Amino acid sequence: MHPLDDTAMADGIAVSNVILASGSPRRRELLAAAGVSFIVMIPAIDDADAPADDRDPERFVMSLAWFKARQVLADAAARFASDGPRWILAADTMCVADGAVIGKPVDAQEAARMVRAFVGATHEVVTGMCVLDRRTGARRIFADTARVTLGDLSDTAIADYAASGAWRGKAGGYNYAERVAAGWPLQCLGDPETVMGLPIRLVLPALGMRGAS
Repeated sequence: MHPLDDTAMADGIAVSNVILASGSPRRRELLAAAGVSFIVMIPAIDDADAPADDRDPERFVMSLAWFKARQVLADAAARFASDGPRWILAADTMCVADGAVIGKPVDAQEAARMVRAFVGATHEVVTGMCVLDRRTGARRIFADTARVTLGDLSDTAIADYAASGAWRGKAGGYNYAERVAAGWPLQCLGDPETVMGLPIRLVLPALGMRGAS
């Protein structure tokens, strides 16, 4: 996480200050790696309590991102008054398998069930995002989808993973980059950063920055 810094640069231009409305360490890492100066304000919304909409997962995650951004907008108004960072960036990620929306596991048993269901199959990962301009009230809400295939993974490997607790706070019970590094037979059709929760190639243009091809 970067502190507020009006002189921060990305691709040679000044970066607008950003509030990341997320407690996800993966989103922090992706945003920091892109050279964006930001602070974190975690919205008081538990997306695990939201009733999933299997009919339109993109609309569902975009709605959650918008709700999170609005929550942080109110908190930022109280904290900064008319000053402070200009942009609020919120996101939400869900997996979709066999037409059903899959969120974050609540315990090790559910994490193991989620991962086991992915073995030998392809599922979608949908990330919805909202960028809100505190100065003008303008907003951009958008989503991106990637498809992930998990090859053969033994029951022992799944049980060891569930016992490790590494699934906590992760949609579908796993983090793509971490599991690839761990040797899981994963393949991604689309942007791996979408699977990790924040496709920077879409976020930077939405924030008025360069960096996306």
